[in-house]
Amino acid sequence: MGPEPFSLAILLAEQLGGFAFKNVHIDATDIDRSNQFNKIITDGVYPYKQLKRIPREIFKKYFTKYNSSEEYQIDFKIRKRVKYHRHDLLTLKPVNDQYSLILCKNVLLHLKYEDRVNVIRMFYRVLDHNGILAMEQTQKLPSEVKSIFRRIQNNVQIFEKV
Repeated sequence: MGPEPFSLAILLAEQLGGFAFKNVHIDATDIDRSNQFNKIITDGVYPYKQLKRIPREIFKKYFTKYNSSEEYQIDFKIRKRVKYHRHDLLTLKPVNDQYSLILCKNVLLHLKYEDRVNVIRMFYRVLDHNGILAMEQTQKLPSEVKSIFRRIQNNVQIFEKV
């Protein structure tokens, strides 16, 4: 947990510019039985070996050396846009009630089919009109919810709320 919400925040910062980016709020969620992800998200510190694939200009712009180690910290303006929530999707209670975009990485694969359907219905309820649901390629949209989403692109799992 950790790099994906920050990656999204950096992409949005690059595309939106400073003024619009100030309105971005990213809720990063995980069931987190280890109770470590809040610190990871709050601190935004990662070993260089996890960051070395980041394009050099982005790395220089958004990361600074942390202490004297080989760790780097994500810029505060990025960190403050991301808030961590310990959350179990199976409660079917969202952490917020209004989203423009929901990115769901890996988690649905670990759920029973019926639970997957119920979680996607919860996503539908909290997405804004024409909101976007993006999932990994391996996570297929169950047939029970295909009528409430429209695929945006044929070769990816990105859907628009209808």
